[in-house]
Amino acid sequence: MTRQTLHMSLVWQAVICVVRRLMLLNLALLTLPCSIQASEKLDVVALVAGSIDQTRGLSSFAEMSMLIKRPSWQRKSTLKAWTRGREDALIRFVAPARDAGNALLKQGERMWTYTPKLNKSIRLPGGMMSQSWAGSDFSYNDMSRSDKWLRDYTLEHVGTDRDLGFAVYVVDAIPREDAAVVWGKEQLRIREDLVLLELTYFDQDMQPVRRMESLAVGELSGRVMATRMRMQDVDKPDQYTELEYLDMDFDVDVPDRMFTLFSLQSGRSR
Repeated sequence: MTRQTLHMSLVWQAVICVVRRLMLLNLALLTLPCSIQASEKLDVVALVAGSIDQTRGLSSFAEMSMLIKRPSWQRKSTLKAWTRGREDALIRFVAPARDAGNALLKQGERMWTYTPKLNKSIRLPGGMMSQSWAGSDFSYNDMSRSDKWLRDYTLEHVGTDRDLGFAVYVVDAIPREDAAVVWGKEQLRIREDLVLLELTYFDQDMQPVRRMESLAVGELSGRVMATRMRMQDVDKPDQYTELEYLDMDFDVDVPDRMFTLFSLQSGRSR
């Protein structure tokens, strides 16, 4: 082998070595995002639990308005609500006068309504939970949700969007086989700061039937949350119900007697 031939052979070996190193480097760079994504897999249960607790805290007191809109009429009411944890809630109408005193009590899985005109509280059976609450587009089930997504559904992260610079996680909630649920699935869109932006209900054929949309997001008592929400059937765009938080206070001192039938019927808030 001549000196020139030997020199060319060494040059080609060096070139081949460099090319191999570049190929290995490119392969590492291509697989790096997958490794990062795998290491940062979304904890969807923690996300949904955090979104629930964001608007309840250990306890809460809220003043709200409710607007029911129909093609030929509309009605606006004012309400007060107390919650404790994820299980207990008391919601009472305070205006207008004809609705004042009507109330809803939730104790765990049990729920009662009270009407002053009848001076009677009624325990709601399971078959009535999907019916309209106070003539609105919200059902009794909607008002009693608490942690049902965590207990009765399997949660799956199915996509990620962007909204105003925030990541928005799309979560499918599929009812467990033994869950007493009428929907084929529910789909949540939750912002990375735990704000629930949208909730869509699908029938057994996986067609969207109802949707709750957050129309405004703001800060109340130091927490960022949806402050105005609209619920409506997807095929009835001219009618809906809007709930708006007027004031909110978290981790308040709520006595045990608040969530009792006596409190429901007496109208006492303390």
